Amino acid sequence: MQRLRRLRKNALLRETVAETSVRKEGLVYPVFVTFGKGVKEEVPSMPGVFRYSADRLGEVADAVLKAGIAGVMLFGIPAHKDERGSGAYDNEGVVPQALRFFRDYFKKCGKSFLLIADICLCEYTSHGHCGVLREGDVDNDASLPLHAAAALAAARAGADMVAPSSMMDGVVEAIRKELDKNGFESLPVMGYSAKFASAFYGPFRDAADSAPQCGDRKSYQMDFRNGREALRELDSDEREGADILMVKPALCYLDVVAAARARTLLPLAVYNVSGEYSMVKAAAAQGWIDEKRIVREILTGFFRAGADIVITYHALDFVRWEEEK
Repeated sequence: MQRLRRLRKNALLRETVAETSVRKEGLVYPVFVTFGKGVKEEVPSMPGVFRYSADRLGEVADAVLKAGIAGVMLFGIPAHKDERGSGAYDNEGVVPQALRFFRDYFKKCGKSFLLIADICLCEYTSHGHCGVLREGDVDNDASLPLHAAAALAAARAGADMVAPSSMMDGVVEAIRKELDKNGFESLPVMGYSAKFASAFYGPFRDAADSAPQCGDRKSYQMDFRNGREALRELDSDEREGADILMVKPALCYLDVVAAARARTLLPLAVYNVSGEYSMVKAAAAQGWIDEKRIVREILTGFFRAGADIVITYHALDFVRWEEEK
């Protein structure tokens, strides 16, 4: 008989042979930046998550530095929207303002963390789609220069990395060429390489005010039934020059994460999205689950499946809970 229970006998043995751990250095915290001054407002469908104006980001910086996580991913909510999402590539837009705030903050405190700018048009377009609309459909090729311009605006404002999330064909290549042409050859690109058309995004669209005003995003985000196609998308981003690949959402797509890990040598990220977060928060509020244990198990599952980076709204809570143990 193989007595596999021998190594589970007590906590010390279990810790000694544990195969996977959650590295706080691999966690990224999403942050919503809005227009105005003195703004900190909770997202109704995401308890504990807030929209901040740029001048209120000091408390975010303090919390992230204290936690010691990798950094933040920034999403913008502009004052005005238009058909072409011009706020996404406005050098004075909300995300460039936030990036400059963080850079000034880092100079004063002598510390820093990664500043990752999400690159998309959906938060900035009046119609809520991720690109330019032509006769009710997103014009892929006409949208690429706008994404490239948004990435360049973020780079000039001080981003350490840009992350195109629109699922436009060729967007990684367009951004890479624009960055290289303007002297940002060393700025990495994290592709939202396999981003599925998912029902788990609902609370995010509440937070970012980015729901489509007509139709849906199924013509450019991936069909959740397709795993092999996801690998084609990952391969495509790698060929176009992505430095990091991503699978989004995370929980229902760990098979894709594991397959991607076996396929690529690039760092691999997952996005633990808003609906996944809000389900945990709602169940915990009812007393149905142990939130701390559930979050630890979920995050461990992402790393066990092969992720190197986890983008999660749980990041700050998780580190605090681990330090309190």
